[in-house]
Amino acid sequence: MSKSNPALTTLPACRLAIPPQALTEFGLDAATWQVLVDSIFPAANTVEGVLLAVRYCQARGLDVMKRPVHIVPMWNRSLGREVETVWPGIAEVQTTAARTGQWAGMDPARFGPEFTRSFSGSTKVKGTWQDQAVTVTFPAWCEVTVYRLIGGARCPFTETVFWEETYARMGGGELPTAMWVKRPRGQLLKCAKAASLRAAFPEEAGYTAEEMAGKAIDGDLVSMTVATSPAEATATPTAEPTPESTEPVVPNVDEAILTQIEGLVIRAAKSRAWASAQDYFKGRYQGEVLDYALAELARAERESYPPAEAA
Repeated sequence: MSKSNPALTTLPACRLAIPPQALTEFGLDAATWQVLVDSIFPAANTVEGVLLAVRYCQARGLDVMKRPVHIVPMWNRSLGREVETVWPGIAEVQTTAARTGQWAGMDPARFGPEFTRSFSGSTKVKGTWQDQAVTVTFPAWCEVTVYRLIGGARCPFTETVFWEETYARMGGGELPTAMWVKRPRGQLLKCAKAASLRAAFPEEAGYTAEEMAGKAIDGDLVSMTVATSPAEATATPTAEPTPESTEPVVPNVDEAILTQIEGLVIRAAKSRAWASAQDYFKGRYQGEVLDYALAELARAERESYPPAEAA
């Protein structure tokens, strides 16, 4: 009777099964993974999405169990499908600013006049598209001032964000998401805080989950983006293999393209977003450049896994 390989054994009780080897690599155990999947990130659709959230928190010295980051589904126009991305919440951005020792407070938010507007459009509900309409009363804008100590002086940084430019949309249309309907002032306030903190601490603060929800990805593959396809999330990585003994032929192209490919391969390796990187390469390159990019990706994927144990 053949024995099963323990390295390929998954956790059957978990909604998102993961090899024990991956848990060990991230310093997690089965019980912690269960909590992360079912309680901390219950809306996550991929193993990669949860792992990227864990990796982010480990790199930033944050407690992932406090959910300082959020897994946000976004439409990737380059790939033509939805992907999962990981973004910090407003609380994490405030924590980062406080850790600098230069955050010197924040004024109460100022809101613009309120308007009432009706929105209509189609959204997918349980796999089918349905027409919906909703009426929302919202402030036209929100303004927040953040202070930073620079050379001993308390310097103000003020940013204004507008509701109609900022609110999260469902399915790429005009309908606001449920959270923006329920908390039109609260969500706008989070975005205004984030914008002001980013102005005051540009080297520390980035965009937040509240700002990126409902947006589309237009640029290059980023290290915190993964595909949301459950099949891709749980299957063995599928980057196209190349013969072990054959080095990929470097195409005669501009050095900038080779540098870009190298950078994308490195980011894919760090996040284990092999499927997303492969799809990106196929959509962007062709011919010998595509062959080279896929070969480099396959080589990086092979090198990321330890050699199989002898039977």
